[in-house]
Amino acid sequence: MSSSTVLLAVLGIAVAGLGLIGAWPWLALPIANGDASTETVALGKALYARHCAACHGADLEGQRDWKSPLASGRMPAPPHDASGHTWHHADGMLFRITKQGPAAVVGGGYQSDMPGFGNVMSDSEIRAVIAFIKSTWPEREREYQAEISRRERETTQ
Repeated sequence: MSSSTVLLAVLGIAVAGLGLIGAWPWLALPIANGDASTETVALGKALYARHCAACHGADLEGQRDWKSPLASGRMPAPPHDASGHTWHHADGMLFRITKQGPAAVVGGGYQSDMPGFGNVMSDSEIRAVIAFIKSTWPEREREYQAEISRRERETTQ
């Protein structure tokens, strides 16, 4: 083995070790919902209360008769609990709807009372809200949503 090969191996091990040291705090965090720390979920809960609960409900229950159009022709805010359809959407779609607003994502003249929150919350804050919502779902809904999110990631890579 040449000295340059040994040097490269030592450097590789050193870089990997530094990477593990840097990642250790993240690896040690308690996990909620399989992909978010309890701190992220707590932040998401606070942000949800501040920005979302007025329409979607403090308990994620949505507005009454959420499947029927309002007098304006727009749809009421749906629930984000297991009774709604939020868990039918992949992470990327949920992120885009929250950041840009449903009308921008759905297109075709769709109108919604929900604004995009891209100018109100950072991307990480939007992800925290989604993590909070997901943390409230029963296991079956979380598993389904995780699977469609996995498929979404595979198709966008």
